[in-house]
Formats: sequence, structure tokens, C-alpha cells
Amino acid sequence: MSGTAEEAAAVAALDRAALAADAAALVRVPSVTGDEREVIELLAAIARARGLDAAVDEHDLTALRAHDDHPGEEAPREQLFGVRATMPGVGAGPRLAIDGHLDVVAPGHDAWTHGGAWSGVVDDGFLYGRGSVDMKGSVAAALHALAAIATVGVVPPCTPTLLGVASEEDGGLGTFAALAADAGYDACLIPEATGFDVVCAQAGAITFRGVVRGRSAHAAHRLEGVSAIDRYLPIHAALHEYETRVNETVTQPLMAGLELPYPVLVGQVHAGEWSSQVPDRLLFEGRAPVRVGETIAEARAAVEAAIASATDTEGPAVEVTWSGGSFASAVTDAEGPFPLLVREVVGDEMGTPPALAGVPWGADMRLFCARGIPTVMVGPHGIERAHAADERVAVEDLEALARIIIRVVLRFRP
Repeated sequence: MSGTAEEAAAVAALDRAALAADAAALVRVPSVTGDEREVIELLAAIARARGLDAAVDEHDLTALRAHDDHPGEEAPREQLFGVRATMPGVGAGPRLAIDGHLDVVAPGHDAWTHGGAWSGVVDDGFLYGRGSVDMKGSVAAALHALAAIATVGVVPPCTPTLLGVASEEDGGLGTFAALAADAGYDACLIPEATGFDVVCAQAGAITFRGVVRGRSAHAAHRLEGVSAIDRYLPIHAALHEYETRVNETVTQPLMAGLELPYPVLVGQVHAGEWSSQVPDRLLFEGRAPVRVGETIAEARAAVEAAIASATDTEGPAVEVTWSGGSFASAVTDAEGPFPLLVREVVGDEMGTPPALAGVPWGADMRLFCARGIPTVMVGPHGIERAHAADERVAVEDLEALARIIIRVVLRFRP
């Protein structure tokens, strides 16, 4: 068969009902970061049931945590698993990684419709549940793309491997572990939810914690004390000013088109112990960006400088520490052979050339780019619904994504 005929045969073999069912099955397994083993093993079982080979790997946490490039963690964990799914009998040509995470954030406290966060309900063309769009649905689409190719007996010109990973939400330890074991890939496709834009740049993100000290006193004699809240307020304003400054001149073309390429957020503030007592301690935690082309060390130093510039002399300097995941930024040459191929394929599927884009959030893309592996992200609509109540993804988007992956696999040549 010609390439076009091979693609048509594989696309025709795509089992759309099974794709939706398998995506729903993955969503029904709670897999909040740190507790992913069950969903990893389910993905391996689904892969085998669909005619693929699958291996579950348990990674050495002690060795990973001792690694100089350990990407950080936020969630407690005692074990780390990943799955590799491949097509039987395929082992020639360039190696293509299709990387997707199976860990999710917690359901939150807002009310869910459609049966709750783990319902996996399909209603009016949408799959509902935590992880449906971020990104269990996309992982299922990738699996079914490989299964459809295998079903029709087409031997692709490349060797594709689906990597189902854990720990993306808190730093990327799962992908880091997979690449520590085997980084011999020639390209990588990550089907994150991009609205079918072809993403070749991502900002990084780092988390910080600051402690502001004051001096306690009775409320009736507050002038004898120093309020840690009062000391903090100029720091909060300085972080807002820092966000404005870093977004005034964005030179990276794919990032420049975003409304807010590099957000800064203080997400938690805790202070005081009693309404009639001057607070002597305030704890604040937040997220800062890593601009494309900026190192994590440079990003940290810039945030520390912004905080120091607003710290008064009414008490000790603010104690700033860095914890959690360290998401570096990343960029892939959009005019390179692999991004051009993905752009061609997405254009064929969507009927119009896709937009090239950058994203303001951290992703596992940067772990591949750090190893010199050209990496592109493309996937369904709905990133704005990720991490929210009633998270959902359109089933037809998952079907379109599966067709895109089929074509990428069948067109990726040396």
C-alpha cells in the first residue's frame, strides 16, 4: 500500500467506541500525583488487550532523588511507576516517543456534576472527570492510534513508543526517570491540550516560599509590635510589579503572542494566631515563571531580588526557600523537520494550517528538549478546564488526535 493508503487503512481501523471507553476507564481510576500505580497498570492491561506490547517499570526513587538534575517533587510518594507500550514486530527506523502523564490533581472542593470527579461519564459528546483533558484522554488516543496501525498490519517507518508516566503535575519525575533509563529518541510528541495549536515553546515554573517576621504585641498596644502582614504588603506589590516588568518585553515570538506569557502568583498566605495579637510571622507561597532562554538559577535570583527590594528594616530579611517542582523552560526550532511534519499532519486533519504557539505553563517537554530531542506538543481543546470542576474533553477531539498520531507515526522517516 502507498503511504496514503496505509494511513487511510489505519484511520479506518480506529475503534472510536473503544477509544472513548478506554479513556473513561482511565478517568475512573483515582490517580492523584503520588498514587499512580493502579492507573499505570490499567494502561498496560489496556495496551495488551488492544494488541500492543507493554512493560511496567518501577523506578529507583533513591537514585533519582540523588541525581544532580532531579526535577523536584511536591507530592509525597513511596514508589514511582511508568509504562512503555510498543507495537509488536516494530524495531527499525528513527525512534519516536509519545509521552503522556497519568497523574492528576485532586478533585478540589467545588461541586461536580455528572457523578463526580471519577465518573468517566460521556455525555453530549464530552468525557467528564478529573484527568479527562489533562491528559488521560490523550494517552488513550495515542494508544489507540498505535493499535489501529498494528491492526491493519502496517509497519511504520519509525519505532514509536508510548510512555505513560507519573508525577508530571509536581515536577516531571516520571518522564525524568523514563529518560534516565532510555533517552535514545529522535523526536517526541506530547499530546497535551493545546487546542490543536502546534506548541514549540513552553515557559517554566518554580515554586517559592517566604517567611516574613514581625514582633508580637497586644492589639491595644500594637505600636509596640511589628505586624508581619504590614511588612508583607509591599512585597506582594513588588511581585506584581515584577510580573509586569518581565512581560513588558517578550522577545520569544511564540511566547509574545500570549496574553500573559510569564505569570507570577502568590497562591497561599498564612499569618497570625489571634485577632487581638499583632502577627509576628507570615508565610507566603507562590509560583514564578522561568522565561524561555532563562535558567532556573536566574529566575530564582530575579524573584529574590524583587522580594529584597521591598523588604523594610523593621525586622529580619525575608527567608525565601525553593521547593516543589522545578520546571525549566523549553523551545524547539519550529522550522525543524519534526515540527514541520507535525504542522503538516495537523493541517491535513484540521483542513487549515495550525497556529504555532507557546504556552505559559510548565510541561515535560523541557525534559526531552534538555536532552536535545526535538519535541512538539499538540492535543485537544480544553486546557482552560484542566484542574477545574467538571473537567471534560470532547470525544471527537480525541478521535482527531488519534488520527493525527497515526499520520505522524506513518510519516516520520529518517
